[in-house]
Amino acid sequence: MSNLTSEQMIKNKLGSDDNLNQSRRTFLKVASVTSGGLMIGIGFGATAAPKTNGEVFNPNAFIHLHENGDTTIYCGRCEMGQGISTALPAAVADEMEADWARVTVKQGEGNKDKYGPQATGGSASIRVMYVPMREAGAAAKLMLVAAAAKVWKLAPEQCFAKNHVVYNTVNKQTLGYGELASLASNSEVPQKPQLKNKEEFRYIGKAIKRHDQNAVIVGKRTYGVDTKIPGMKYAGIVHCPVLGGKLKSLDKTEALAMPGVSDVIEIPRMNVPFGSVGGVAVVADNTWTAQQAVKKLKVEWDHGPNQVYNTKEYKQQLVQNVEKPAQLVTERGDLDAAFASAKDRVKATYTGGHLAHAPMEPNASVVSVTDDSCEVWASTQSPEDIQKVLAQYLERDPKDILVHVMMAGGAFGRKFKCDYVQEAAAISKAIGAPVQLTWSRPEDMRTGYYHSISAQHIEASLDDSGNVSGWLHRAAFPSIASLFDPSLDRAPGSSLASIDNHPFNVANFRSETGEAKAHTRIGWYRAVYAIFYGFAFSSFADELAHKAGKDSLEFLNTLYDANKDPKQAEQVSRSKAVLNLAAEKSGYGKQLPKGEGIGLAVHFSFESYVAMAVHVKVDGDNIKVLNVDCAIDCGQVLNVDGATAQMEGAVVMGMCLSLYTEITFKDGAVVNGNFNDYPVLRINEMPNVDVHIVDSNIKPTGLGEPGVSPFAPALCNAIFAATGKRYRDLPIKPLSI
Repeated sequence: MSNLTSEQMIKNKLGSDDNLNQSRRTFLKVASVTSGGLMIGIGFGATAAPKTNGEVFNPNAFIHLHENGDTTIYCGRCEMGQGISTALPAAVADEMEADWARVTVKQGEGNKDKYGPQATGGSASIRVMYVPMREAGAAAKLMLVAAAAKVWKLAPEQCFAKNHVVYNTVNKQTLGYGELASLASNSEVPQKPQLKNKEEFRYIGKAIKRHDQNAVIVGKRTYGVDTKIPGMKYAGIVHCPVLGGKLKSLDKTEALAMPGVSDVIEIPRMNVPFGSVGGVAVVADNTWTAQQAVKKLKVEWDHGPNQVYNTKEYKQQLVQNVEKPAQLVTERGDLDAAFASAKDRVKATYTGGHLAHAPMEPNASVVSVTDDSCEVWASTQSPEDIQKVLAQYLERDPKDILVHVMMAGGAFGRKFKCDYVQEAAAISKAIGAPVQLTWSRPEDMRTGYYHSISAQHIEASLDDSGNVSGWLHRAAFPSIASLFDPSLDRAPGSSLASIDNHPFNVANFRSETGEAKAHTRIGWYRAVYAIFYGFAFSSFADELAHKAGKDSLEFLNTLYDANKDPKQAEQVSRSKAVLNLAAEKSGYGKQLPKGEGIGLAVHFSFESYVAMAVHVKVDGDNIKVLNVDCAIDCGQVLNVDGATAQMEGAVVMGMCLSLYTEITFKDGAVVNGNFNDYPVLRINEMPNVDVHIVDSNIKPTGLGEPGVSPFAPALCNAIFAATGKRYRDLPIKPLSI
């Protein structure tokens, strides 16, 4: 596992494209009557079970058409605000020719045999599920048309479907979908049905409002933390503040004396993947009492070897590690010769701190463990991991762990891990009752899987024409792979793949990985390594342009054009297209008032291309972002409204990590505890954001993450354009804590 990049690890969890494509031969599996309707399923390599005793095979993703015409479409991926539970079901409805107003969307429970790979991350949900879900809808439509043709004793070609109705082209008769549901359920399921052409789309590529928008606005949407079941107890928890530490002593007298408190449970460090780091939980009649009682615990910890970790000194050490020769990863051409013959040499080091996910909904889950069952309600990005971890902990079959996937109030990668679920299971098992465990905000902030602290050092040579002739890139950061191999003392070479394969692709090139041992848990955070890679590449390109005396846009286009590798031709052309689109829409190159500037950045990640042009006004230390023009090419967009919201959200997160947010460790423990010392963007700081989506017929790619990485370099380049001052360390305005 340690030799995989973060994106490869995510892809392994999500399921490979090859496996998905191979299984589509057996994709559409069953149609059957259930409660007087039509149910259509799809299967990822699973063997379809015949209907027995009135039960139906539950496929990976399915449509249930009721006899009254109402339609339920299930979404197997976690909804965490990104809009996936609207985008994918709308694609099904489009192919099915269903009336969106008659569609109800339901979240599928954790069951990979029914829904295929359910891990929601890596900006892969639409990329993986786009074709399977459309095929399910297309098959349902064909079956309904065939049923109508049977009623009318016509050929199916003499009928067509539109907006929940099948039409007879001979005598203009119509039959509603509900009228045909039971009859259609007795038909064979078409295999590999013909999909619509783009010009036929009714919902795909349009702006569709979220199916749950009204419920969200009026506060009726049920999130994981809202879950309540009969007989449920409530729990709060405190963890060892230093990774690898353990409980030394505990006095629980004062906590147990509080009214409403029923128990104090010691939870040891659990040696299973994504397990608890160890802590003490208080069980009470409500969450408030439990969390107040936690404060009454007198706990002493043995902090262990990681108490030496201080991020200020560690970042300085990373800088030293990348500003000297490090372990070779990739080399092509003759970099030494390019440097020796250069007219100019430019070098710079870029750094960034740890980041916490800090979703508005902290970690929370409800778990009920009995002698013969285990049921979970959790906001989770990976129900399969919950099943694996709890099965190992409880010594049961993963299929015996029922996971209800709840709406997540934000996640950003944190809810891929399930330590908070395993802890709830441990408490439930100990007290013999269902329990809701809710972490406090400080616990959520201080017991995380953090985005990696990093240092990137780049050196480049310019020839007599001001073109880049050589590029050296050293990176040092504790890798996500350290979760699986704690002995790693640096990021493995595969974690530098995005450096080695960057579309700039300078002929004379060398990449190296510097020493960077992990002293805390490193995890997937929205955009992952693209955050610091994008910052380094686009910031340094701007610095090179200034040194060469060239306009940044012109310089970037020239740098892309220098890449003659035919394998990267598409990356080059699409990167240039979004770059020039963002620049054009922003008015880049126009005369601006003193103290204002526009900066550009472009980055390719998660198979998508995003460019940003950021317009700032700087007055002393006051940096105001006025406008952001974001151009994105992610192939065919499913929901324009959702795609726009994703990019707007990426701007918010990009501004946070660029200006303010950084997790600080002192003596091995996180200092930050809440939004007062880990600030997020306030509404009065929000700039005007215009999103420009490239119209494309190419298959959909990632949307959730690629928008984050270009913001920071575009902002810093804009500040330089306005003031002549360079920022190479993020965040720009760190808090003194």
